[in-house]
Amino acid sequence: MKQEEKQSTKKKITSKQIVALTGVVLLVLLYLLTLGASILDSTASAQWFRISLAATIVLPLLIWIYSWMYGRLTNKPAIGDPNITDPYDEAPDVSPRQN
Repeated sequence: MKQEEKQSTKKKITSKQIVALTGVVLLVLLYLLTLGASILDSTASAQWFRISLAATIVLPLLIWIYSWMYGRLTNKPAIGDPNITDPYDEAPDVSPRQN
């Protein structure tokens, strides 16, 4: 019985979570390489800084594009999709005003 409970409480890891975690790990590694190159006063430290700066912008953008395309291809709601409305938003009042 306990083994069945353990199996039912396990959470399935989605591909979006794997991609996001991979992006975080890549960014952290790039930052550590940049820090190491600057501490060691390497001649490549400026180049590592430029790579890290570009990756700071490009990697999150690629992850967002992946999650958006995944949502589009699987017909699931995705973050940042302009066609999705928030169910908690109140409907606007469209009744005519009475003076």
